[in-house]
Amino acid sequence: MASTKDRQRALERARYERVQAKIAKQQAAARRNRRIAIFTAIAVVVVGGGATAAILATSPNAPSKPVAQSSASAGATASAAASSTAEKIGYTKSGTASKDVGIPVFNAALAAKPYTATIHTNRGDVVFSALTTKAPYATYSFQYLAGKNYFNNTNCHRLTTSTIFVLQCGDPTGTGSGGPGYQFQDENLNYFGAAGSSGTVTYKAGTVAMANSGPGTNGSQFFLVYKDSPLGPNYTPFGTITKGLDVLQAIAAQGSDNANGSGDGKPKETVTIESVSIS
Repeated sequence: MASTKDRQRALERARYERVQAKIAKQQAAARRNRRIAIFTAIAVVVVGGGATAAILATSPNAPSKPVAQSSASAGATASAAASSTAEKIGYTKSGTASKDVGIPVFNAALAAKPYTATIHTNRGDVVFSALTTKAPYATYSFQYLAGKNYFNNTNCHRLTTSTIFVLQCGDPTGTGSGGPGYQFQDENLNYFGAAGSSGTVTYKAGTVAMANSGPGTNGSQFFLVYKDSPLGPNYTPFGTITKGLDVLQAIAAQGSDNANGSGDGKPKETVTIESVSIS
């Protein structure tokens, strides 16, 4: 018989999943509306001239919204919309860039080189070692964006403090809806082993992983795990924190604004990434 603590955890996880499923549904609706708008514009312009219609047809879809989802069920909600890109290998254009920094061109030799990243925040530094051999596309992308100052002066937009313990960053808009204008495939999903009967694995404290809105939708958003957290094995782990876990725990101690429910929202104390350095 499940204990009271186990039941509480299950309820918290279910609530988290409902929030993520709602976000995924909103994303799918936004993409549908954007496509309808594009097709309508094409139909109107074709009457007056086919040349302009060809230009409109290449307009980007609504920007992707990479957010950390907590289970396979939440990820499945968005997977249908993402299925056309889930199997593609490499960086593909997607949505509108929150900061226009171009799209990286993958270089396997450079991607394999190990590096250490230091995230300089107004609350202190967080340092992690990149898992370049296990998640080369994720680590190469992060290094590319850091080199373009993409993360500079951006706010971390989400903090969870109940059952799942992460700080999510990497969106220049600070809303959870921004991205770099490209996306890429998942990697290293077996890093913590196979999922148990609950459908989750434990993302260990000190993990740095990509946030997403479904399979193959990694962009710029990432999350920092400050305490062991049960999550579906759907998020690419690409770094291990070597310094600054105490900084994250101090941020978590201040709590969130609970905008997404108890223990889930923006950090009460603003967390700003001032810069990211690679060594």
